[in-house]
Amino acid sequence: MTLTPQISVVIPVYNEGDAIVPCLERILRAVMMPAEVLVVHDMPEDTTVPFALEVQARDPRVRPVLNTYGRGPANAIRFGIDVARAPVAVVTMADGSDDPRQIEDLARLVDRGVVVAAASRYMPGGQQVGGPRFKRLLSRTAGRTLHMFARVGTRDATNSFKAYSTSFVRQVGIESKTGFEIGIELTAKATRLHLPVAEIPTIWLDRQLGESRFDIGRFMPSYLKWFRFAFGRRLTMEQLAKRPASSAARSDAQTARANLSENQTVQS
Repeated sequence: MTLTPQISVVIPVYNEGDAIVPCLERILRAVMMPAEVLVVHDMPEDTTVPFALEVQARDPRVRPVLNTYGRGPANAIRFGIDVARAPVAVVTMADGSDDPRQIEDLARLVDRGVVVAAASRYMPGGQQVGGPRFKRLLSRTAGRTLHMFARVGTRDATNSFKAYSTSFVRQVGIESKTGFEIGIELTAKATRLHLPVAEIPTIWLDRQLGESRFDIGRFMPSYLKWFRFAFGRRLTMEQLAKRPASSAARSDAQTARANLSENQTVQS
């Protein structure tokens, strides 16, 4: 009997090859709650897929899914959250930088009522080990500024390792389509709506295999957009829903879920 997942773990991937195997194995060992692990890839020929399928053969919680929104990490994360079957979606990276033992802790915060639960490198007990120094400085400065002055509820709004209420995401939509700015977008939207955001400390480790695909120059404008958005006046859900980009994002999500459900029905 297949249990309905309580957590959807969303992992955006791009040609990770066999490096995805230890990542998935760590997650599968750490998550004891009923879960699905969505390995979201942009193209059928992605080198991650055959290795993800090997793990799936041993553990059916793993689900490789093809992102139909367009290439790039933002579209992969957006697609993964949009097709998630659980009430909580946890985004984590394929590079081993995040601690999979904290997935359930983040999910439990959402289960208790917050709409965004952040793993924070910059609160007491948190730490960032490695990574480009300039990127660390920008991230820490942005996090502290948003926490102190916009009252966003976390000192690490830019970290991608977060849990979200999927019902909240489907109400507000995800507009980001460039890089990894979804974490700050949804945190900013929750802040403007006066919905609860919480954090727990995490120790982030720079990836040991492969190269980071974070392009600070290309992604910075999108980060700045949502950084500024967090400081606006309070919004109602109805006001936020009237944003054209938000409406389009919700429509994309409905279509993606319908198409995925239809494909699964045909395959079964």
